Amino acid sequence: MPTTLKQFESVFPQLIQDLSDHCKQYKLPQQALKWFEESLQHNTVGGKCNRGMSVVDTSSLLLKRDLTEEEYFRSATLGWMIELLQAFFLVSDDIMDSSKTRRGSPCWYLMPNVGMIAINDAFMLESAIYILLKKYFRQEKNYVDLMELFHEVTFQTELGQACDLLTAPEDNVDLDNFSLEKYTFIVIYKTAYYSFYLPVALALHFCGLATEKNLKQAHDILIPMGEYFQVQDDYLDNYADPETLGKIGTDIQDNKCSWLVNQALKRASKDQRAVLEQHYGRKNKDDEAKVKALFNELQLDQVYHAYEEEKVGDIRKHIAEVDESDGLKKEVFEEFLRKIYKRSK
Repeated sequence: MPTTLKQFESVFPQLIQDLSDHCKQYKLPQQALKWFEESLQHNTVGGKCNRGMSVVDTSSLLLKRDLTEEEYFRSATLGWMIELLQAFFLVSDDIMDSSKTRRGSPCWYLMPNVGMIAINDAFMLESAIYILLKKYFRQEKNYVDLMELFHEVTFQTELGQACDLLTAPEDNVDLDNFSLEKYTFIVIYKTAYYSFYLPVALALHFCGLATEKNLKQAHDILIPMGEYFQVQDDYLDNYADPETLGKIGTDIQDNKCSWLVNQALKRASKDQRAVLEQHYGRKNKDDEAKVKALFNELQLDQVYHAYEEEKVGDIRKHIAEVDESDGLKKEVFEEFLRKIYKRSK
């Protein structure tokens, strides 16, 4: 049975306790300790936890059985490390983007008395990963592999973020700076590695199945799947019903180097290009409406659906060819794809 959010969240209080105990050995003053605990709670809990829960579910699929209580706790602990990594990214990202809300609450840096202390809080959320990794996995022969995996994926994500910020600064619209090549780099490095590859790579390590062949096969399927997921996200930002999506799309006003604007630039006539130059990345509804109308004129919804069928066909072909001789299971990838194919939010 797949894990539930309630089950997964039941592990986190113990991890907060572990981190708190670790801080107490330094005799950290109570005010700072309470602050850290509040930051952990506010920034790590409250999301969908899809990345973290995938570690548990993938481990169960790989072992072809339900996990024991101890296995559940340990795989969920690895899952919570991804959620801590996500928290570190989001706290930082919200400051960089001057965002206002996150998961229906004010961003952490906008909470009372927080401000730029949030930068240090982000560092502490990242450090928490390695405190927990040492506590629960130091005795394992793959401890260094796990540590290197977290370090590598963190750096890859930061490279994606750097490219994103430099390509599409909110206050400086320059469509000449956009390209599908840059877009592909951004989505693979900023999203695909930590959201798709990392959970499965951790599960493979946890189950003792992290052979070079298995990790390569996982990489070669999950990175294109993560790319497809982000293209889908960009499509939904413009075309999904905000009620269903749970948010109002802002990519056009935010000058995002999105899949849609890159497709538009690729197809636009000289006059259509001028419309994009004049209206893209402007912070008002009228400009946004002009861009949306142009996207419709260029029939980008049809372009997307054709892309989706081709991409998913290719991913399914790779899944069908998975070599299971080292213990990897096709179901792992089929389950990931099932969750995202044709999603509406």
